[in-house]
Amino acid sequence: MIKNRILHVAGIAALSVGMTGFVYAQDTSTTTTTTVTKKEVVQNPDGSYSVIEYPVGKEVTVDLTPMNMQGAKGWAKVMRTANGTNIAVDLSGLPDDAKNYYVYAVDSMGTVTSLGSTPIASGLGRANFTTPMSQFMLVLSPNENLTAFTPDTPVVFRSSVPKGYAVVPTAVTNSAESKVVASSATVGSTYDVPMLNVPSFNNKTSEIRIKFTGELSGLKGKAYVDPGQKGTTQIKMRFDDMKMAPKDKRFILWAASADGKYTKLGQVINTGKRQESEIRSETAMKDFGLFVTMEDTDVSEPTSKIYTVFTRP
Repeated sequence: MIKNRILHVAGIAALSVGMTGFVYAQDTSTTTTTTVTKKEVVQNPDGSYSVIEYPVGKEVTVDLTPMNMQGAKGWAKVMRTANGTNIAVDLSGLPDDAKNYYVYAVDSMGTVTSLGSTPIASGLGRANFTTPMSQFMLVLSPNENLTAFTPDTPVVFRSSVPKGYAVVPTAVTNSAESKVVASSATVGSTYDVPMLNVPSFNNKTSEIRIKFTGELSGLKGKAYVDPGQKGTTQIKMRFDDMKMAPKDKRFILWAASADGKYTKLGQVINTGKRQESEIRSETAMKDFGLFVTMEDTDVSEPTSKIYTVFTRP
C-alpha cells in the first residue's frame, strides 16, 4: 500500500463545460484507444509531422525524406488489412558506413512504437514490418532506443504526406489537449484512491480542484467531471503553473475503480516551456476515483510512488 497525503478540497462547483475538442487515434495494442475526427489540418511547414490514416485494402506509397544525407532515397509501401498493417521499407544511396537503421511508427499522441531494424549492405536497405496501428508517421533513426519524437529528434529519414491525404490532428498542441477513450487494467500496486460518488453529481458537470505538495509543490490542477453523456462520463483535467513542476516528467491522470483496476485517461509531458496543459478523456465506469502520478517514462499502468488524489469533502 502506497501511502500519501490526500488533499481535501472544499469547493465543488457545478459548471456546464462543453467537452469539445479533437479526438485522436492511438495504437490499439496499448491500454488507451481513440477515434479520429475528420478534420483536415495543415502539415507542419518543415514536414516534421506527417501522421496520416491508412485506408483498408489500398496500398499507399510513402516517400521517406532523407535528413542531411545527400543522394539517399527511400520509400515505404504501406498496406492496411483487417488483420493489421504491413510496411515494406526500401532505402538506397546510403553512406558506406551505414549499418542498421531502426524504424519507428509515431502516432498523433507522440507515442513512439519500434517496428524493428533495417539491415544495410552496399548502401541498400530493405525490410518488412507489421503493426496493428492504422494512423502513424514513419521515422528512421540509427538510435536503437528512441523513446520520443520531436522536430529536433535526430533521424535519418521521416515520412512525407502522400498526395491526396490530410494529416491527422496532432494531440500535442500548445495546450496539450487530447481526448482519450480509455480501457482498464489491473496492476500489482495498490493506490489509496477514494471513489468520487459520480452518481451523486446528478448528471451535472462538477469541478474538483487539487493542489500538489512536496516535490510537486507549485503545480495546480482541477478536473471537470461530466456524467451527462449517455453511457459515458466526460473528464477534462487542466494543469496550471506547469513551469513550477519537474521538467521532462509525465503527469498521468488515472481513474480507479472500486475493484482495484486503474484506467489511464491521458498524460501531459512537462517540457518546461508551457504554463498550462490539458487532458480530455471519457470512461464508461459508473463511479471511480481520480489520481495523478508523476512518471519518468511512458507507462500503461501506474508505477510511481509520487501521486496525488482528487477527493470530495
